[in-house]
Amino acid sequence: MADKVDYAEQLKQLESGAIDKIEVQPANFMDFQTAYMNFDRRKRVIGTANQGGMVTYVFEHDEADKKNRINGVSG
Repeated sequence: MADKVDYAEQLKQLESGAIDKIEVQPANFMDFQTAYMNFDRRKRVIGTANQGGMVTYVFEHDEADKKNRINGVSG
């Protein structure tokens, strides 16, 4: 059995731009769901269902977020 994924940390990395996406397998969905529901900016996290039940999540950055990331400012 694989180690448990720290989805709370991955969501923070997704928000900061350190990673581009999170891919969640069906077997791990409930673990992701718990972290997702506790994530303050969850309304900015967009999921797309893929074949086989995997879901890919991305963070929707607004223009101010994009400019801050380009200029190295965290918000």
